Amino acid sequence: MTNSQTPYDFIGKESLSKLVETFYAKVHVHPLLKPIFPDDLTETIRKQKQFLTQYLGGPQEYTAEHGHPMLRARHLPFEITEDRAKAWLQCMSEAMDEIGLQGDLREYIFHRLALTAEHMINTPTSH
Repeated sequence: MTNSQTPYDFIGKESLSKLVETFYAKVHVHPLLKPIFPDDLTETIRKQKQFLTQYLGGPQEYTAEHGHPMLRARHLPFEITEDRAKAWLQCMSEAMDEIGLQGDLREYIFHRLALTAEHMINTPTSH
């Protein structure tokens, strides 16, 4: 990546859209994740596309429509355990595999998402 190119420039709108749709198809059937998401994921998918576009250096679509992301505050109503964060990341990793996202770009995006997922944990995992 050069200084003027962002991760969003490299992944592109089409691949990002495919990634989010593939990811949520997995979330929708995951036993740990399904309970904390709505049955109809249409709006969730739309917002995630906006967020990841912005998060990866693309247009500020999410902030323009919804204000500052405030990720932790927006996720506090949901019980996010370490197990759920790991499941979320596993679904994302599988989605990245399915769309063919590889190399440094994949590592960079996944690393950033892993840090964010860890930050979202707000409930101890009960065993």
